[in-house]
Amino acid sequence: MSGMNLTLKIWRQPGPKARGEMVTYPVTDISPDMSFLEMLDVLNEQLIARGEEPIAFDSDCREGICGMCGLMISGKAHGPEVTTTCQLHMRSFRDGDEITIEPWRADAFPVIKDLVVDRDAFDRIIQAGGFISANTGAAPEAHSVPVPKTNADRSFMAAACIGCGACVAACPNASGMLFLGAKITHLGELPQGQPERDARVVAMVNQHDHEGFGGCTNIGECSRACPKEIPQDVINQLNQDLLRALARGR
Repeated sequence: MSGMNLTLKIWRQPGPKARGEMVTYPVTDISPDMSFLEMLDVLNEQLIARGEEPIAFDSDCREGICGMCGLMISGKAHGPEVTTTCQLHMRSFRDGDEITIEPWRADAFPVIKDLVVDRDAFDRIIQAGGFISANTGAAPEAHSVPVPKTNADRSFMAAACIGCGACVAACPNASGMLFLGAKITHLGELPQGQPERDARVVAMVNQHDHEGFGGCTNIGECSRACPKEIPQDVINQLNQDLLRALARGR
């Protein structure tokens, strides 16, 4: 298959307080087997060769694990496929396509430069309560703490969240509740997570709101955009835990 010719409209913003704008770049002979980030690498090589500033974007593992590579591609978080941006391949597009590329748009994710946003808000939510403080010592024997399979499966499912922020970018309210619900469910399904369960949910919800994320109105765009397919019902679990904690006066 011959290479594709594409028109890219990319958000350029030199700094957090600078004014940004969409800049158009043509790219030619793009292999359909390239990942989306590899295509941006090709463009950056061309920009550097011309003495121009390369486009800043986040990436790390490029294996769909770290969650660093989030981009809004033609109005969709991570692009037209339900996957991470680094695992999106150019065969998902057609020759001659015009593709817009923007950073996550949310007050809680301020732009640092071009397509790079500051997602430290997620880290601060985790620091507020997404942990257990009990000293468990060395790794125990696997069957020493019985956990029903349904609970273990649900905890494992929620733990798959990579904190990429697609849920926030896709939500019209810029809510982080799917991320937060995943972290609450992950620990709430396990015996080790019970001692601090009430305090955890209150602290993490308060931090979520303090960071400027919006509220959840059950639209469902978050779970549809999630590359790890975290279901929307983790938000139900979050709400149940929060109501129970508040009823207990925590």
